[in-house]
Amino acid sequence: MKMVKNMTQIDKLIKELCPKGVEFKELGEVCEKIFAGGTPSSQNTVYYGGKIPWLRSGEINFNKITNTAIKITEEGLNNSSAKWVPAFSVFIAMTGATVARTAVNMIPLTANQSCCCMVPKINILNYKFLYYILANRYIELKNMGQGVLTSLNTARIKSIKIPLPPIPIQEEIVKILDSFTELEVELEAELKARKKQYEYYKDDLLTFGDDVEWKTIKDLFDFKNGLNKGKEFFGKGTPIINFTDVFKNHSLISTDIKGKVDVTPKEKLLYKAQKNDIFFTRTSETKDEIGMVCALLDNIEDCVFSGFVLRARPKTDLLNPKFCSYYLSSFIVRKEIIRNSTFTTRALTSGPKLAKIQIPLPPLKKQERIVDILDKFDALVNDISVGLPAELEARRKQYEYYREKLLTFKEKSVSA
Repeated sequence: MKMVKNMTQIDKLIKELCPKGVEFKELGEVCEKIFAGGTPSSQNTVYYGGKIPWLRSGEINFNKITNTAIKITEEGLNNSSAKWVPAFSVFIAMTGATVARTAVNMIPLTANQSCCCMVPKINILNYKFLYYILANRYIELKNMGQGVLTSLNTARIKSIKIPLPPIPIQEEIVKILDSFTELEVELEAELKARKKQYEYYKDDLLTFGDDVEWKTIKDLFDFKNGLNKGKEFFGKGTPIINFTDVFKNHSLISTDIKGKVDVTPKEKLLYKAQKNDIFFTRTSETKDEIGMVCALLDNIEDCVFSGFVLRARPKTDLLNPKFCSYYLSSFIVRKEIIRNSTFTTRALTSGPKLAKIQIPLPPLKKQERIVDILDKFDALVNDISVGLPAELEARRKQYEYYREKLLTFKEKSVSA
């Protein structure tokens, strides 16, 4: 009801203040300043460890900036092209993986050269309205920054045209969109608390003593590294279990496997994946991403597995594969996996490095009960079709719908 009332108020203001449409202006016309930051000499450590907040593009992620990870000294600021940026300005990332993402700063700060700062003319442009406009056009701006360097620059940013309705309309739109983002923040905080609770109960359920039999991984599984092929072999052929399949899931069924690879009959035999196999992520750029565990619950014809993955084939039928997957992803086991891994240019684990990890063997019926409980917990915090994740997903879609609707304006013709 409140949403309908607010939308009605905006419609009323548009009819009253700009019935023939709104002007579209370039950012260079509606901002006091648009400039890139600067970086102190990386060789001089006295420039760092000060008190001046210094923003990097990786910290720009559709968010409010209330602090920065790195602080610089007055000397560092004086020996760079960085400038003080007033609070309530808008940032856009110009390079790298975060290109075209936006943020608003709630405190005065400085920034590095990959951050573009926009200081709106407050009499004609509300800073949060500018933020929402640019966030709504993220895909368009990201595509604009595609290229060899994946980058934008201040000249291109100055030329971006945006609608400029009267300030009262901008303020009403900001109120509505703020209410959506505040609700999303609340739901995310609650979901984070639920996930923490789930991890606690998971670890509690998976804690066993001397009342159960224990065996080492090497007694329970045979290990094999996966298939390595050139990129020209991928995209067609037979199903392949990839790093992301294992990293993102506790278990896999046939419909989860999207990857394809062209393999020989011998490779199909050597790298075969079959029901009840357990897979580990074998190598990655960070230790935190290796040794993640997933169980294959289906027989998939001709399915093979990637060289970034390690297969553990059970020697026994004493383990429920999902119980095994849950247990090996518990905090205590993850800690041991990471401790025993190696790191040179990449993090790495292997069968011998995992061999001494012990696994409890409670009765199969007890394993099944534990799996049933953990499946329910997991769905409540991760499944976007139920519970809080579903509500959060619905709110995000609703927010995106209204953001698009609220930020779409008829352009005023030159003769109007």
